Amino acid sequence: MYADQECIYNDVVTPVLDEVLMGYNCTIFAYGQTGTGKTYTMEGDLRDHYGECSPEAGIIPRTLYQLFASLERKETEYSVRISFLELYNEEVKDLLANDDDRKVVKIFDVSKKGGPLVQGLEEVAVYSAIQGIEALRRGSAKRTVAATKSNDKSSRSHGVFSITVHVKETTDDGEELLKIGKLNLVDLAGSENIARSGAEFNQAREAGRINQSLLTLGRVINCLVERSPHVPYRYLYQCPNPRIMVVKTFQVRH
Repeated sequence: MYADQECIYNDVVTPVLDEVLMGYNCTIFAYGQTGTGKTYTMEGDLRDHYGECSPEAGIIPRTLYQLFASLERKETEYSVRISFLELYNEEVKDLLANDDDRKVVKIFDVSKKGGPLVQGLEEVAVYSAIQGIEALRRGSAKRTVAATKSNDKSSRSHGVFSITVHVKETTDDGEELLKIGKLNLVDLAGSENIARSGAEFNQAREAGRINQSLLTLGRVINCLVERSPHVPYRYLYQCPNPRIMVVKTFQVRH
């Protein structure tokens, strides 16, 4: 069976986006081995076609188009802000920073205020899907990549594209209600067999860190899904009702 970009989006993302507009925080991961199409699934063809998605557009562009279409139909006040960061070699870098270099930012534990805080991370206000896609293009061009035997342009970092939506609504009683939802769209670095990928020296150590981080993340997700009383990551244990979707990509051999 073959799942195209539109099929994946409709089955996986559409119901999650509806929950974001209700005020939930949601996350979608693209997870799989290197070279299996995670970045393609998330970003796809970033060229814009006169206000409409290309058939090869990935999850992020399609999400932006559907989000603004849904907000415009509501005919209410709203605002949309985006951020884009990468986690590479245990450093967090801002991919939307105005300077030419990727600005290194710090994560702080502020559990009493609802979780981790990325200090200094650029949040950009966007007023259309096209503006969001342009920001995605700029950030993607700064991501750390390298060539391996498994992939000519392998992403060596975890990329997190976040969309924060504020929607002001009025209840039947005339009371104003502000809903704040956040959607994290995560393009994970690919796990790899170091012997098959031909990684050596620094690149081999880099691959080892990637594999270790993915293993740890898998344990965290399993604990959240199984509602374990202990989650082995200090920032995630407070999540009472996790909404996490994992899109797993596979390499098809002909």
